[in-house]
Formats: sequence, structure tokens, C-alpha cells
Amino acid sequence: MTATLDRSQPAGKPPKGPKPVIDGKRGIGVQISVYLGVLLPLLALLVAVPFAWGWGLSWLDVGLFVVFYAISGLGITVAYHRHFTHGSFKAKRWLRVAMAISGSIALQGPVITWVADHRRHHAFSDRDGDPHSPWAFGTSPLAIARGFWHAHMGWLFERDKSNQGRFAPDLVKDPAIRKVDDLFWLWSLVSLLGPALLGGLISWSLWGAVTAFFWAGLVRVCVLHHVTWSVNSICHMIGERPFAARDRSANFWPLAIFSFGESWHNLHHADPTSARHGVKRGQIDLSARLIWIFEKFGWAHDVRWPTPQRLARIAAEAE
Repeated sequence: MTATLDRSQPAGKPPKGPKPVIDGKRGIGVQISVYLGVLLPLLALLVAVPFAWGWGLSWLDVGLFVVFYAISGLGITVAYHRHFTHGSFKAKRWLRVAMAISGSIALQGPVITWVADHRRHHAFSDRDGDPHSPWAFGTSPLAIARGFWHAHMGWLFERDKSNQGRFAPDLVKDPAIRKVDDLFWLWSLVSLLGPALLGGLISWSLWGAVTAFFWAGLVRVCVLHHVTWSVNSICHMIGERPFAARDRSANFWPLAIFSFGESWHNLHHADPTSARHGVKRGQIDLSARLIWIFEKFGWAHDVRWPTPQRLARIAAEAE
């Protein structure tokens, strides 16, 4: 999308009106890193089964996988998504920085880039301008298959950059968060080499470092990637829609545990700033539970918990 030059504006001043949705293209270096970040963990997952067949997997690897999956996964759901993107709660300064780092080690991109993309998604959800709608190509079987690929991971290979000045101006102006964003390369190294270092030290062996790097590093990143991407793809295609939303967002219960509650996606799009997505009986939402813990310790405040009145209204609108 290109902005039309307004000849009525004085020279040297920006034109009035909304800022453009797209802010240029990714540089070739960043684009290469996207390909490597997506494809290398996927390759690791493809060789995981033969690699582990009778050897190469220990309880230490499993433990490190779970720990790093929880830290990075909740960094995406609680930090990147509910806090930074939607302002579902406010947090103390040190917690904001810690959460931004924990989301960064998921290797889904720097915090400001992630937030700008996701706010753009909500601004144009399942319409022209949505960076990853599965309905971008039509409703024929072939178009749906193409749309699923695009929503799941194909959109990541496109070079258009969401305009951070339009979609994330609050984070661009925050020096601490901008610093975390600039150091994404460091958090990427921590994400992959941290498990290797711990595996080597705890097992006191080079092989322990290698297997921890593989399972708690590469494979963990790949699994978390695909769980997150499934919310973009599956949760906009199939599932229950008990609440009124402007798009095709749906609840898909099989992903609830692995996504830390993000797959209760219909409620999220019906009430984006809600700190809890799983609002019905039996809908497990581990991200909301962590926010509740933050609130109890006094680290988070102004939490936007859903109210019965609000839920009743958006449920009635869906009927």
C-alpha cells in the first residue's frame, strides 16, 4: 500500500490522515533470518523421532523442554499478546522488561514487530489488510488449503512490514522496550544456547549439551511456533463461536493446554482486552492464572477481568 501525496500540505510537513498500514519491505538480512528461524526448528522436529529412537532423549531434556516451553510460551501469551498488544493489565516496570525478554526467547520476532503485526490483524481481522487471515483467497477447497498455509506460516515469508508508527507507537516511544527489541539477537542466542549450557552443566557432559540444544532448543521452538500459528489458522477456520465477533474466530479446545488458553479465540476477538480468554466452565486458561498470580503479588494492576454483564451481552449478540 502506498500513501498518496497531499499537495495541500506545506513543504516539509507530513500529510494528515492515518499512517500507512505497510512501512516498506524487510531487508534481505532480516528475511533470511525469518527463513532460518522457521525452517531450522522444523527440520529439527522432522528428525526428532529417529533421533530419539532408543537414544538421545533423557528426562533432563524433557524437563528443560517443559521449562523453556513454559517461559517462552507464556512470554508470548501473557506478555506479547495480552499485555503489550491489548493492554489487558498494567505491570511494574521490571516485570514489563522481564516479560518482553521471555516473549523474545520464543523466537517469534522482536516485541515491537510482533505487536504491530498482531494489532494490524485485529484492525482488519479476516478482511483485506489482515496479515494472516485463512480466508484471503476464497472458499473453494483449493482456496481454503492455500488460505490455511498462508495463515499458518506462509505469511511469514512475505516481506511487507507492519507500520510500527501506526500500530505500536506506545512501544516505539518506550526506551526500555525498544532496547529489548534491539537486543532480539541476544535473546535468540539465550533461547538456543541456554538449554545447551544447562544440559551440559547438569549432566556434566558434552552429549547432554547436544541433546538439550536439540530438544529444549530447536524442537521446543518448533512446537511452540506451530501451536501459535495454529491459533492464526485453525482458530479462524473451525470450532465453536459462542460470542459475537466481527470475524470468523472460533474456540478450538484441543489446543487449550499447549497454547496456555489462547485457543479460546472467539472470546478474545469478541472482547480483545479481556485478560481471560477461557471464560466458561472447564475452559482452562493458564495465561489468565499467571496474570492472577501477578495481581496477587502486586506486580500487575488494572487487570481487565471479564464481567458477567459483558459476557452476557456478547453472548446474546451471537444468537
